[in-house]
Amino acid sequence: MEDNFEIIDGVRCYAPSLAKGNNDFDISAFEKLYSLEEKNFWFKTRNKIIKRLVGKYFGKERDGKFLEIGCGTGYVLKGLEEFERLELYGAEIYLEGLKYAKKRLPEVEFVQLDATEMPYRNEFECIGAFDVLEHIEKDEDAIKSIHGSLKDGGLFFISVPQYRFMWSYLDDTACHKRRYSSKELRTKLINAGFTVLYSSSFVFSLFPLMLLSRLIKGKGTDRQISSEETFQELDLNPALNKIFTAALSIDTFLIGAGVRLPFGGSLIMVAEKRRR
Repeated sequence: MEDNFEIIDGVRCYAPSLAKGNNDFDISAFEKLYSLEEKNFWFKTRNKIIKRLVGKYFGKERDGKFLEIGCGTGYVLKGLEEFERLELYGAEIYLEGLKYAKKRLPEVEFVQLDATEMPYRNEFECIGAFDVLEHIEKDEDAIKSIHGSLKDGGLFFISVPQYRFMWSYLDDTACHKRRYSSKELRTKLINAGFTVLYSSSFVFSLFPLMLLSRLIKGKGTDRQISSEETFQELDLNPALNKIFTAALSIDTFLIGAGVRLPFGGSLIMVAEKRRR
């Protein structure tokens, strides 16, 4: 690991000029995410699927170091605590997110960095980036940097939003640079030196409803939608949240069984750093 860093708010910062914010994300969203993630159906289901895939491809009986890039408030890492032999690490470009991550996981080591220029070399058995790559302009640089940070045979767990035709005001509000196709992400991973072990869509069972919502509301609006309004939409009433959670249990079961779902609002992959 490189020693070139600056300490800000008690955190090692490898990209200090970006630590307080830029135009790629509204840092005020972290406070809302911290309270929303534990009850929203989408975040809860994604965590279940991530844990299934980590359990299947890495296992619960192996020792290793797991770094999450763009860890935000630490919700995914909190779920991975059940893997007792995994040593968890979190990285985030924004210190505002790490404020909540440290509150959620006081024993985990967190650092601030730019994913396109990571300070590690052959360091981790696993790295995760969950709905992060779409925020990064130079996503191929980030994938190559992640590749260099993994040990040979190390695993990269990724989730991203899928299908350009599904672009909506939610992508605009979240400052997304792109939505991916399976072919695009697979090609970028292979070009960086990965072998794709598993690829599947996610939000399969709710995709017809998701598509209908896009058609009704259109791809954009006549006015700028604030992040506050977006979070109001995501803060569903408990009954509807339970219905959506039950529907997505189909995705969780099928992905856990190794099925590759043919379509969905998101894409999830597991890739392995090719051994030299």
